[in-house]
Amino acid sequence: MQLDLEALKYPIGKFTTPQAADSEAIQQAIQHIAALPKELFQAASSLTPAQLDCPYRPEGWTVRQLLHHCADSHGQALFRFKHALTEENPSIKPYDEGSWAKLPDSKLPVEYALDMLRVVHAKWVRLLQNMTPADFERTYYHPEKQRTQTLAEVTLMYAWHGKHHLAHITGLIQRNFDR
Repeated sequence: MQLDLEALKYPIGKFTTPQAADSEAIQQAIQHIAALPKELFQAASSLTPAQLDCPYRPEGWTVRQLLHHCADSHGQALFRFKHALTEENPSIKPYDEGSWAKLPDSKLPVEYALDMLRVVHAKWVRLLQNMTPADFERTYYHPEKQRTQTLAEVTLMYAWHGKHHLAHITGLIQRNFDR
């Protein structure tokens, strides 16, 4: 069976920046962000250690690396939101996620990543649920993208990010382990 590499990379499609994010879209994104830790736990809990160390696509990260990546990325997101809510258009610090995925902590048991996601998301969702419409219009500058992003856009992007990586894991399970 020939696999479509692009479909494996982007199982739910690429994120597209919305022209405007309405309150309904933001509330749905917050619900997705709130649900993600439990969904990732449910997807990963049935996997053996060997399955956790399988890449979700050729030359892709393993499930273990994906879970640690989500914990790292979403931890960064929480801090970026806090900076944007307390500073005027701060410039955020980008990081090399590919290099981070190769660091020794990405080989730790997935429970560490899942615990971190649970805590980060509890704090982040509390923050998101208490933001005003004006707060969602606050911004930060992303040096890699060379543009300013609103917290509304970033909220939608991270909801997509979680669903994107969850689909990597569930797709791998369906293709390789659901027999």
